[in-house]
Amino acid sequence: MRRPAIVIVTYKRQGLLQGLFDSICELTVAPWRVVVVDNENSEKTAALVAAFAERVRDLWGDTTDDPDAAGGTTRVVYHPMSQNTGGSGGFSEGVRVAYDLGAEWFWVMDDDVAVEPEGLARLAKWCDKSDAIQGQRHDTDGGHFYWQWHFSVPFAIYDPFGKADFPEGQDWRYCNAMCFEGGFFSRRIPQQVGLPDPRFFIYFDDALYGYLASKVCRPIYVRDYVLTRMREVPNAQVGSVRQLNSTSDMTRFHITRNRGYIARYEMEYGDFNPVAYGLGTVLTFAKEMVRLAVVDRGHFGASMRQLGAGWRESRWILHDPSWKPMPPLGK
Repeated sequence: MRRPAIVIVTYKRQGLLQGLFDSICELTVAPWRVVVVDNENSEKTAALVAAFAERVRDLWGDTTDDPDAAGGTTRVVYHPMSQNTGGSGGFSEGVRVAYDLGAEWFWVMDDDVAVEPEGLARLAKWCDKSDAIQGQRHDTDGGHFYWQWHFSVPFAIYDPFGKADFPEGQDWRYCNAMCFEGGFFSRRIPQQVGLPDPRFFIYFDDALYGYLASKVCRPIYVRDYVLTRMREVPNAQVGSVRQLNSTSDMTRFHITRNRGYIARYEMEYGDFNPVAYGLGTVLTFAKEMVRLAVVDRGHFGASMRQLGAGWRESRWILHDPSWKPMPPLGK
């Protein structure tokens, strides 16, 4: 594993970001770069990153660049955004910055997690098996966090029936989704499918990136735990393992809107099935109605209007003649 870069996207959560920085300093393998994308463009965050950079320099020294790498030897790179571009825009820009610096691997995460001390070392041992790797996560209580590792392409929804446990003796399984809460992928992925799509703003951008990665490699989900989620989210238990998390009306809008982007990419690869996609939309509305009734218990009418607004925009995206996929970066 050469030149691993951690890419962090943060927005108005300096306390959680500090916790993530503390955990990075406990890593047993030093990252080649840490790129911090600040969607708030905050002086407080800038100061936090500057202090972290000094701490990292004392701990590991400056990075030793290969002759063909760019950007000097500063291990921590602060990248403020002129406006809030959401997680999607932040990860797209963060991967671009790390890519231009010469990173060969990208470990992407939000600001509300903590990395396991052995996290990077655990991911490194899988680099010869796949160019896209997803490790397991602990939940806020230290238990296992269930992740929907399979994306149902015809329905354009996460598969709710993916098995939670690894079979006995199996340390990995193939998957076709990714999560930007700990996803790890090589330089060959953006070279072949482009940067993460910033148009999503939030939600489904990582599922799409896993789908695109599955077109050029065999992504894997591994048994190793690599990070812990640090922010509690209200939820309702669904069965013995799965849970239905609370969400906002803004997210609900993007859940339905971004299905249009998913569909356009599926069309590019000849995977789009209009009947199954339509049924997936019905199932998406049904899931959000259950979430509203069981978890959020908010203003049902207002939330449904946001779902409807997102659906209408997705219809426009489906027929937008100017739409193009993200371009591969090539070399």
